[in-house]
Amino acid sequence: MNNFTFHNPTKLIFGKGTLTQLADEVRPYGKNVLLVYGGGSIKRNGIYADVLAELEKIDAHVTELSGVEPNPRLATVRKGIELVESHQIDFILAVGGGSTIDCTKAIAVGAKSTDDIWDIISKKGQATDAVPFGTVLTLAATGSEMNAGSVITNWDTNEKFGWGSPYAYPTFSILDPAHTLSVPEDQTIYGIVDIMSHALEHYFHHETTPLQDYMVEGILKTVIETGPKLMSDLDNVDHRATILYAGTMALNGMVSMGYHGDWATHNLEHAVSAVHDIPHGGGLAILFPHWMEHVLETDVDRFKQMATRVFGLEQGHMSDHEFALCGIQRLRAFWTSIGAPVSFKDYEIDASTIEEMADHTVRLSDSFGGFKSLNRADAVAIYQASL
Repeated sequence: MNNFTFHNPTKLIFGKGTLTQLADEVRPYGKNVLLVYGGGSIKRNGIYADVLAELEKIDAHVTELSGVEPNPRLATVRKGIELVESHQIDFILAVGGGSTIDCTKAIAVGAKSTDDIWDIISKKGQATDAVPFGTVLTLAATGSEMNAGSVITNWDTNEKFGWGSPYAYPTFSILDPAHTLSVPEDQTIYGIVDIMSHALEHYFHHETTPLQDYMVEGILKTVIETGPKLMSDLDNVDHRATILYAGTMALNGMVSMGYHGDWATHNLEHAVSAVHDIPHGGGLAILFPHWMEHVLETDVDRFKQMATRVFGLEQGHMSDHEFALCGIQRLRAFWTSIGAPVSFKDYEIDASTIEEMADHTVRLSDSFGGFKSLNRADAVAIYQASL
């Protein structure tokens, strides 16, 4: 285990009815509030009206930025920055899922930094401050509600980059599992895959971290146990709560102290959705098992541990390699069982864009991945296996 310093300043407010705490959380920052949300589902399910009612308690002057995309665009970020500046915004409130929160983080940082926000995202500039912001989460998936990471797409250049900054932590996040009850089946599936993928990105490393291993395995096993129950009963608030909490814990830093993890599969998926604009969770479901098969020989014992401790498999007379493959196959089978996609064909992606996607994987560096360093040729091989 490496030395580490852990600090997460986000105040997590979790449970049924917790939106009533919103006014008190926003009050210290001022009355000029920028409300950021997506395509309008929060108006249909009543969350929008409830949020406005809370903000009325502090006589807030609300400016709205709606229409944040599932893969949030740089153009939307820039529009938000302009609204912050022109309306002298004191506080930004993101109401939605990870995309809305990711967009809000970029707006908050971009409005207070001297460098252009795309330069910060593409690691050519540096964040220096941020407008304070909070979140009301409506989708269990990304964990963006309690971390400093964000992913933004520049549609003009077909680039999609993950970035982060110490200034990009929400001041608070309100997580009421009832707010996720209206999430449709497909988005629930993608959320489950995304949560598990975050845990798996942590899991594959070369440090000695026994406690963190059990913590990551606990998240994976909890989602594997609860996911099918939720898929068969989407209105079950208790199952929604379990998945919601798992999503936060999978990517708030608690399970990754002392090591970094891999993150190659996220880089691979960002390149795919930068070109094809597919759902992030769908891309991960396709790519992760193929990444595992591609890097299996790097540390067969790690994959054996996953097969045994996450999926409860027994090796029997199988070779180490065969047993490790069984664990990977079980992961793929689980995702397929809940309705996740299995190949690029599910999104009508063929071989014609493989070279373009591979180019995107090495835009920021010639190599990527912490468990095994990959290059452009590796990306091509994984994409070809995913057809």
